[in-house]
Amino acid sequence: MNAEFFDAIAEIEKEKGIPKAYMLEKINQALLAALKKDNPDAADSVIVDVDEGNKRIDMYIQKTVVEESENPAVEILLDEARLTDPGAKAGDLVNVGVETKKFGRIAAQAAKQVIIQGIREAERGIIFDEFTSKEHEILTGVVTRVEPNGGGVSIRIGSGSETTESFLTPGERVPGEEIREGDHIKVYVVEVRRSTKGPQVMVSRTHPGLVRRLFELEVPELFDGLVEIKSISREAGSRTKMAVWSNDNAVDPIGACIGPKGGRVSAIVNELGGEKIDIIKYSEDPAEFIAAALAPSDVVSVTVNPNDQSCRVTVPNDQLSLAIGKEGQNARLAARLTGYKIDIKPAVQNDTPDGGEAE
Repeated sequence: MNAEFFDAIAEIEKEKGIPKAYMLEKINQALLAALKKDNPDAADSVIVDVDEGNKRIDMYIQKTVVEESENPAVEILLDEARLTDPGAKAGDLVNVGVETKKFGRIAAQAAKQVIIQGIREAERGIIFDEFTSKEHEILTGVVTRVEPNGGGVSIRIGSGSETTESFLTPGERVPGEEIREGDHIKVYVVEVRRSTKGPQVMVSRTHPGLVRRLFELEVPELFDGLVEIKSISREAGSRTKMAVWSNDNAVDPIGACIGPKGGRVSAIVNELGGEKIDIIKYSEDPAEFIAAALAPSDVVSVTVNPNDQSCRVTVPNDQLSLAIGKEGQNARLAARLTGYKIDIKPAVQNDTPDGGEAE
C-alpha cells in the first residue's frame, strides 16, 4: 500500500473531519477481515505494520519454523525460512509477508465493507456530537416532505457535510400552522438520540423552550443577563405566559422584552404565527406573582396555602370570566406558570356564578 493510500486518508480527514488514526484502525480491521476470509486458520497470527513516516502498510503472518509442517497456515518449513533468514532454526517465529493484492474477490469485498462502515460510523459520530451541542437551541431547517396523512414533517437541518434529517411529529406542530415543502422553519431541539441509522434529532414547534430561545435571540438584556426568564407556560398557537425578572432596579424586564414600540415581542409573535404572549413580572412573593399571572384580569386578593401549593384568588365579579379565560385557558396557564393550583372565586358570590379551579 503506497503513498497514494495515505494521501487518500489525509483527504478524508480534511473533507469529513474523520481522524487519520481512526481510519488507520479501520483499515487494520479491514485487512484482518480480508485475511480471515482467505486464510481463517492464520487470523490469530497476523501482524499489520503501519509506517506513517514512509507511508507504508505491510501485513505479515507470524509462522513457527518446523522441519515437518502439519499446518501451513501458521507453520513454515526450515528450508523455506532460511531463504529469507539464513540463521533460522526450528521453533523460531518468522514474519511471512502477505500480498494483499492476492486476496480473493470475497475477501476484498469484506475489507471494503469494513472501511465503508467505519467511515459511516465516524460520520454519524461527528454529526451526533455536532447536534448534541445544539440541544435546547433553535435551528432553522428546510422542509423536505409533509406527510399527506398524519401531518408529520421531515426537515433537513444543519449545514455543509454536517446535516441530518429530523422529523417534526404531528404532536409537535403548532395547531393550524401551515407548512409546505421548501419552507424554512425554526425548530427547537429537544433531544438528540443515537440510532442504528444515525443521530435522531427530536425537534418541536410547540415546546416552551422555543419561545424562550426566540426572546433570548431578540432581547439583548436577556443575552447580557440583565433580564432573566423565570418561567414559561404555553399552549402553542394560542397563548403563552412568560414571567421575567431583573436584579437591576434600573431595568424594566417587561419593557425590555416588549421592546421599543413593541418591536421585539411583535417579531416573536409573527414568528409564532400570531400566538398571543403575556409578559408578566416575576415576584418571590407567591401571592403577588399569582395575581400578576392572572393578567389581564384584576385581582382583589390571593390567599396562599404553601403546604399543598394551592391558593384561593378573589376577583371582581365582572372580571371572573376574564380571569378564567376562554375554556379556562387563562387560569390554566397561570397555574402552570406559578406552579400553584388556583381556585378563582368572585368577590360577591350570592348572585354570581361559581368560579373555577386550575392546576
